[in-house]
Amino acid sequence: MVFFNALPGAVAQGLIWGLMAIGVYISYKILDIADLTVDGSICTGACTCAVLISAGVPAWLSMIIAFLAGALAGMITGLLNSALGIPSILAGILTQLILYSVNLTILGGKSLISIDYRQYDLLLSMSNNPMAILTAGIIIVAIIILLWLFFYTEVGLTLKSTGDNPDMSRAQGVNVKFNKVVGLAISNGIVALAGALLAQYKGSANINDGRGAIVIGLAAIFIGLSVSMKIKPNFVVSLTGVIGGGIVYYVIYNVVILLGLKTDFLKMFSAIIVAIFLAVPYLKSTYLTKQKSLYAAPPAQNDTEGGGKDA
Repeated sequence: MVFFNALPGAVAQGLIWGLMAIGVYISYKILDIADLTVDGSICTGACTCAVLISAGVPAWLSMIIAFLAGALAGMITGLLNSALGIPSILAGILTQLILYSVNLTILGGKSLISIDYRQYDLLLSMSNNPMAILTAGIIIVAIIILLWLFFYTEVGLTLKSTGDNPDMSRAQGVNVKFNKVVGLAISNGIVALAGALLAQYKGSANINDGRGAIVIGLAAIFIGLSVSMKIKPNFVVSLTGVIGGGIVYYVIYNVVILLGLKTDFLKMFSAIIVAIFLAVPYLKSTYLTKQKSLYAAPPAQNDTEGGGKDA
């Protein structure tokens, strides 16, 4: 009974973190870049939205500005990588470190800022989980439709080709460096938008909100794609699967808490989930290769002597 009571909250949080995972999907799966900026950009989105709402700015406008702030963070990572030649992983770490100071500045030197739903007009809140699920669901559907439309434009297709084969794309006259900057800007903009939703849902923004976000995003991606790729491997189904992965992750997360696991081990639990989903395809392929080699028919041998005698 306790589990069913906690289920609406798990679904609402799963939708929000699933939206964040869509941002990670763009960088990790489409651009083939392991971008660690997200741990900072989700917090940037949360802090920006919370501060603006507390200053009287409408929630919808605060979310747009939060998206732009996250996109700017992604552009910085892209420029560090493309213009200065810094490896993508290190570029993401450097931007993440920069964002920690930026986020503290946004919060006015505080570690936390509250936005109570009774005082401010928020789009969603944990006090009303059904409405939070509906609002988050509408925003997610809109984002998926916009991404679907974008990635089937000429710019979107060249962005996909940049991740699939940058050398071939470069040979075809595609500006690979520019595409990386654009892709990382879109990715971190969506991550920051998820942070803005998270701040409203929780009623606060904390300087540590983004810690471990990349792990949750990857967990949602691998959980979701393990199912969606078996249904129909296309772009919209993949994004929908990622959202489903976020929900499944948070349902499991709540089950683990209800079973009495200490919250100190939750980050470790997240890392184990990602490690399992990363390892299973490799172990499966290795096992199948061994099985094929064991049951492969021995090569035919030419009996030249016998053939000579028959002749």
